[in-house]
Amino acid sequence: MEKTAVITGASGGIGLELAHVFAENGYNLVLIARSKASLETIKLLLEGRHKIAVKLIVKDLCAPTASKEVFEECSADVVEVLVNNAGFGLQGQFTEQDYEEEINMVRLNVLALTELTHLFANKMLKQGKKGYILNVASTAAFMPGPLLSVYYATKAYVLSFSEALHVELKEKNIVVSVLCPGATSTDFARRAGMLKTKLFKNGIVMDAKTVAKIGYKGLMRGKRVIITGFVNKLLVASVKFVPRALLLKVVRMLQETPN
Repeated sequence: MEKTAVITGASGGIGLELAHVFAENGYNLVLIARSKASLETIKLLLEGRHKIAVKLIVKDLCAPTASKEVFEECSADVVEVLVNNAGFGLQGQFTEQDYEEEINMVRLNVLALTELTHLFANKMLKQGKKGYILNVASTAAFMPGPLLSVYYATKAYVLSFSEALHVELKEKNIVVSVLCPGATSTDFARRAGMLKTKLFKNGIVMDAKTVAKIGYKGLMRGKRVIITGFVNKLLVASVKFVPRALLLKVVRMLQETPN
């Protein structure tokens, strides 16, 4: 029987690379993003390279009704996998940010992810087949983030939410995994205004393809938390032992943009 993976934020970065990985493994795809032109190019590429079908949904998931509209457009599909990848961040002082953009970040990173997870998890239960949900968080989920305060907080939510669902849904034959990459070479840094920060200029930045492959393998193995790369695993482990005040100083330093 044909299997389908629904992927949000699929027009670039980790979402696009996950689309390639799932296509390589024989999944039909439902790809969701705001850019129609980008999605159409990806559809031609993936359908031409693999014997799969690709459905496109052009949608801004920040809109209040967007998640339900996406779900309704998938009503006829047997969805085996949901990947909640869409998200963005904003670098800078919280009080100096555009408040509506900060709220849109919460709508996308938290509310849309939660609603899509609820809708598709129930769909998977009704289908009576094994299901998989991959929520994309970040190593940011394990610590506070001065100069990206709202973004770090949203990813902490995604981590906590996903770990809880991993336990709740495991007995119902649904795997819930949370992917926690560190700095990754995608358009995220440009949109967040982070290209000149110490984290992206001097840190170890992984490529999106590697992150996607690690995420897929971890999901298929039923891992609860998937942290990409040895350095990121070491970073997350060290958080438990570093004094909180020092941790906050280090994170702020990494997020600063040199004058």
